[in-house]
Amino acid sequence: MKLGDLIRKLEYRCIQGSPDREITTLVYDSRKIVEGSVFVCITGAVSDGHVYAADAAKKGAAAIIAEREVEVPDSVTVIRVEDTRIALAEMSAAYFGYPAKELTTIGITGTKGKTTATYMVRSILEHSGYRCGLIGTIEMIIGDETIPASNTTPESYVVQEAFRKMVDAGCDCVVMEVSSQGLMLHRVGGFVFDYGIFTNLEPDHIGPNEHKDLDDYIHCKSLLFQQCRQGIFNADDAHLEKILEGHTCAVETYGFSENADLVAENVHLFDRGGSLGVAYHMKGRLDMDVEIDIPGKFSVYNSMTAISICRHFGVDVQTIQQSLSQIHVKGRVEILPVSSKFTLMIDYAHNAMSLESLLTTLKEYHPKRLVCLFGCGGNRARDRRFNMGEVSSRLADLTIVTSDNPRFEEPEAIIEDIITGVKRADGAYISITDRAQAIRYAIENAQEGDVIVLAGKGHEDYQEICGQKHHMDERELVADVVKDGNFIR
Repeated sequence: MKLGDLIRKLEYRCIQGSPDREITTLVYDSRKIVEGSVFVCITGAVSDGHVYAADAAKKGAAAIIAEREVEVPDSVTVIRVEDTRIALAEMSAAYFGYPAKELTTIGITGTKGKTTATYMVRSILEHSGYRCGLIGTIEMIIGDETIPASNTTPESYVVQEAFRKMVDAGCDCVVMEVSSQGLMLHRVGGFVFDYGIFTNLEPDHIGPNEHKDLDDYIHCKSLLFQQCRQGIFNADDAHLEKILEGHTCAVETYGFSENADLVAENVHLFDRGGSLGVAYHMKGRLDMDVEIDIPGKFSVYNSMTAISICRHFGVDVQTIQQSLSQIHVKGRVEILPVSSKFTLMIDYAHNAMSLESLLTTLKEYHPKRLVCLFGCGGNRARDRRFNMGEVSSRLADLTIVTSDNPRFEEPEAIIEDIITGVKRADGAYISITDRAQAIRYAIENAQEGDVIVLAGKGHEDYQEICGQKHHMDERELVADVVKDGNFIR
């Protein structure tokens, strides 16, 4: 492969050497360099690739792509670009043979709902006979292979590599979560999405190493709609006008607004003894009834997101209805069938905003008691502990404070901070440091009509302690309690 073929779409200057040379591999991690590699110097949160340029040359790199001056032997080609992350995205697309052209690409962005919506889309399309890949917070799905995720939106090289593997596995399409960080860092550069979707926006991810302010966060989200052909938007979101600024795509909307293209009406909640859900009617460009075994108004929005997308694939109404009635997403308001007398669920809510949204939703089902079990991660902002404690104490009837991922902090110190927040409101609470014991307590002391939330861990199957990840899956912990049978059924 010629270097010139990889950089053809870039604006660049050749500082030394020639682009007309053979390249063996494309690399952005200097530890993976082999003889003849082209090394792209990108700046990450932890390290700057430019620092490793000389070392890359010593390991056999034939070319370096950089934003600034690097000192390497004259035998190494040096290409200067304005932004190496853009360069990596474009070069990765070329390196893997532009696989996005062989897929129908769907990108979903928003503060909440991305994960659930991607699984809903994949479920509907798979039931319709499409083979659909997935890239998201929980995992990457390529054909029959699943790979645990480390980032919501992986680096551009990984995205393009996944696309190529999906094409080779016979996939027709791919649905992926597109984070604001992913857009800001050009991780989805090098191709145009067929469909771009905006779910909602709330202040989040603002601070060091993320977004400087809300305007920057909104702007980064909006970039997706300058990089897709068809845009699909939540008509009810207060930030929609700003999201639409500079858009270059066709526009379609969904929501409760009568002006939307797809409108939800006649929403009603249901409780089937241990299982909570929501049903509604959709009108507009589709006329259908929808029922989902996932509680809350946000489930209406998530399902409308999926329906809005799948409508463009010509999926019939019955397939959509059947797929949505069966959907369950790991760690996202995931109801475990433990007892018909009370409801037990696992959710990823791990900050005050998401916890408040979840508990407020569950209170609409009028449980006898709302029980919230959670902890907070160590080596993270302490304010999160106080705020989550206060939210749970204000909204839940009983808060069970326990350990999450303590990392390099003492679990008891984190719990004390949470309790400080709990005491800002007047809810009852108990603290049990060991999460397995806390879960056992919640189940064995459940009362008929309770709704119990195990919050914070969601899809995670580990607990991080002193730099080590120890296996811990809440589903297994619940199963152990169920096996003993010391609770009301």
